[in-house]
Amino acid sequence: MYCSNSSEYPKNDIPKTKLTTIAVLSPQEEKDFIVRKISMQVDGSMPNHTNEIQHQQYVLSGEAKVVVGEEVYHAKQGDFIYIPAGVNHYYETCYGVGYEFLCMITTGKDTIKMI
Repeated sequence: MYCSNSSEYPKNDIPKTKLTTIAVLSPQEEKDFIVRKISMQVDGSMPNHTNEIQHQQYVLSGEAKVVVGEEVYHAKQGDFIYIPAGVNHYYETCYGVGYEFLCMITTGKDTIKMI
């Protein structure tokens, strides 16, 4: 068991993104799922890509354009986003504010493919 504040985890830049960091909140020995905290600054972005595993995301703060497949969302605080495995998606903080969300994934093998 554990209880930690997310601010205690190191933030790392995510390759091929702009003004975007990630903090992995789950311990390495976690066997079922991983929780990651993604922080995007104003004018930040994450390029179009696919993952082999599905994502479940909860928006903590801010707003962003989130494109999942052909759907375009104006995501904001309190929104929940589901991204199926293999579906392309990308993010842009184009509303003048940053964007922060939790991204929950399984511990299964994942391969990221840039589009």
